[in-house]
Amino acid sequence: MVLLLLVAFEWHPLVSFDRSVADVLHDSAVGHPAVTHTNRILSDWVWDPWTMRALVAVACVWLLRQRERLLALWIAATSALGSLVQQGLKAAVGRERPEWPDPVDSAHFSAWPSGHAMTAVVTCGLLVWLLGLRGVNPRLRTAVLVVGTVSWLGVGVTRLYLGVHWVSDVLGGWLLGGAVVALSVVAYGRLVASREGPSV
Repeated sequence: MVLLLLVAFEWHPLVSFDRSVADVLHDSAVGHPAVTHTNRILSDWVWDPWTMRALVAVACVWLLRQRERLLALWIAATSALGSLVQQGLKAAVGRERPEWPDPVDSAHFSAWPSGHAMTAVVTCGLLVWLLGLRGVNPRLRTAVLVVGTVSWLGVGVTRLYLGVHWVSDVLGGWLLGGAVVALSVVAYGRLVASREGPSV
């Protein structure tokens, strides 16, 4: 909420920091086309929001095959909620994206929060939680946690490097994504506890 207010009221130190980082990264992106191309592949394909949603869909299908209908619905609903929150805030804040005379990439809709960053955190957070909930092998959970961490950090960096987001956009996406997952996990725990009833 604090970050949202700072962005909405265009707090000068934050705006200045965002611009200084964006300028440095854009200069690098223009001067290193091969690195920029790699970032575009990672951003547009590997860590794209639709790739993340596809992972959620696979997890939901697996849960349905395990007859875990409530959990599958919960995972899908949380992912959808993250998208709704993201789009609602984009419309409400209406922040302009960085503009360049020589852009290396383009993006649509408003800047805050970063949809790529938020979707990656929601997806990776849900998958790590799901594996823990299902008691999957600790080594596999650790591997997924590492890959997930690299993914949500990596996608944030790619969006900044490609000049389509400000630092505070990415930070906002990370924080909001974490909040959505945390609230979902707590709510699910309470729901399950209420369905099981008090222990005797």
